[in-house]
Amino acid sequence: MIVKIKPSVLTGSVVAPASKSSMQRACAAALLSEGASEIINPGKSNDDLAALDVIQKLGARVVENEDGSLTIHSLGVDPVGEEINCGESGLGIRMFTPIAALSNKHITINGMGSLYTRPMHFFDEIFPKLNIKIRSREGRLPLQIQGPLVPSDIEVDGSLSSQFLTGLLMAYGASVTTPVTIKVNNLKSKPYIDLTLKVMESFGRKVTHDNYELFHLEPQDKNYEPQIYTVEGDWSGGAFLLVAGAIAGKIEVKGLDIASTQADKEVMRALKDCGCDLSINKDVIKIGPSDLNAFHFDATDCPDLFPPLVALAAYCDGVTTIKGVSRLAHKESNRGLTLQEEFGKMGVKITLNDDEMQIEGGSDLFGTTVHSRHDHRIAMACAVAALQADGEVEIEEAEAINKSYPDFYEHLKKLGASVAF
Repeated sequence: MIVKIKPSVLTGSVVAPASKSSMQRACAAALLSEGASEIINPGKSNDDLAALDVIQKLGARVVENEDGSLTIHSLGVDPVGEEINCGESGLGIRMFTPIAALSNKHITINGMGSLYTRPMHFFDEIFPKLNIKIRSREGRLPLQIQGPLVPSDIEVDGSLSSQFLTGLLMAYGASVTTPVTIKVNNLKSKPYIDLTLKVMESFGRKVTHDNYELFHLEPQDKNYEPQIYTVEGDWSGGAFLLVAGAIAGKIEVKGLDIASTQADKEVMRALKDCGCDLSINKDVIKIGPSDLNAFHFDATDCPDLFPPLVALAAYCDGVTTIKGVSRLAHKESNRGLTLQEEFGKMGVKITLNDDEMQIEGGSDLFGTTVHSRHDHRIAMACAVAALQADGEVEIEEAEAINKSYPDFYEHLKKLGASVAF
């Protein structure tokens, strides 16, 4: 699909999408809870739909209610087939694989698209220590596993992604019979672990930790309990809306919890630092353009903010520096290089220097043709940057947004953007 965006002035109000990070974790917790859980404000992205498909393959029954909420009936992990497919969700594959291993059945774990190139060596190294048989394609999908997982004290490397730890914590939470400790070295993206622990606690499963280095799980009478859970608004998708407002017109963004544990809430710090017109109330964030200045930002714990922050930096006077480039190699695309190349087509000079990215902003962006690289966040970043270019920007393979934010272009149109499909 090709989407064409012309220079636009935004105005009005929009509600941020549901958080797929929160939604997928809630699906996993509901699967692990024996009984009926209700999910309010469920997400509808491809990653969310993949999570719902996975929990049904692992034994849950999902009912859509008239008000749009979902009721998830579960008796715990009891696979109904021999394969689960996590779509293109990195969180899904890393979280549901240990959960699927709670069963003693032979299961093939599969995915789509970029997941076939993303490293899964973690499972090859860790699973044998947990009584899980595993066979992979030299650390890549598909994975063939057979449990059951037996929790034990273990030491893991958290430098590649926190998502592996999320999967272990949720699976351990359902199966510990004696106190166990997970030791984690070099943990990245700590806020995502905060979100995992928050969702687990919402479903009755408490985990304690010592400075994110030692995670302690104790046996409980009931490990997970069915709940009514409301999926919070998504700061990852909301970040693109906020940046759009900062560069293209005064808007209101609703549905974002300023007290959220989501890592990408840190976008607010960059927005404050760059000097945009910003007002934060309990239920709404008002944002608009001003004299925008370059900023410094450490995205090591929130690497998904690179794309929207690059779009923001392109309109800031001076050179913006964003740290954490090493976290970008194994996303839907190699985002450091992809951002450099696609924004380069619009006239933005981006330099990659070890773990830092420098973006030279303040010059006019020009209309051209760019490509999403099949990466949802690249498509959205290019769309936001196009809003104040000097001509029409055409985005190829623009449907990549469906992975996380299928209503994104419609929301831009609602705010007054000139968007043509």
